[in-house]
Amino acid sequence: MYGQNAANAYRKVGLETGVIAASPHQLITMLFDGAKAALTKARVHFEDGRIAERGQALSKAIGIIGGLRDGLNMDVGGELSRNLGDLYDYMGRRLLEANLENDVAKVREVDTLLDTIASAWREIAPAAGTGAPAAQAGTGVRYE
Repeated sequence: MYGQNAANAYRKVGLETGVIAASPHQLITMLFDGAKAALTKARVHFEDGRIAERGQALSKAIGIIGGLRDGLNMDVGGELSRNLGDLYDYMGRRLLEANLENDVAKVREVDTLLDTIASAWREIAPAAGTGAPAAQAGTGVRYE
């Protein structure tokens, strides 16, 4: 009766509700998940030879990774935040190269790097009652 448009609208409302209710830690986790999904789509488009769709998926991943970089608090995070920022910049460059050079191995490389960072992020438990990651106190890493 409603079709695909209704299903898409339902998904969008669910996502927006999830974002509104999410803690800062959960929002970063959602960004990692979104980047991972975009990289997976890009790999499928590489395999299927869909160049335009591949470019769109890679652009989305680059944008999300840029958002992760922009969310770093360099004043609080110090060297760790700078290193993460440099790594995010590197990942963005590798994805651009992957698209220009038709090189899916570079997408896999970024996917592995992102998985490593996301896994570490997921291990950081939010501090009780603050909604802020517990690691802020020990490392100075904080996303705002």
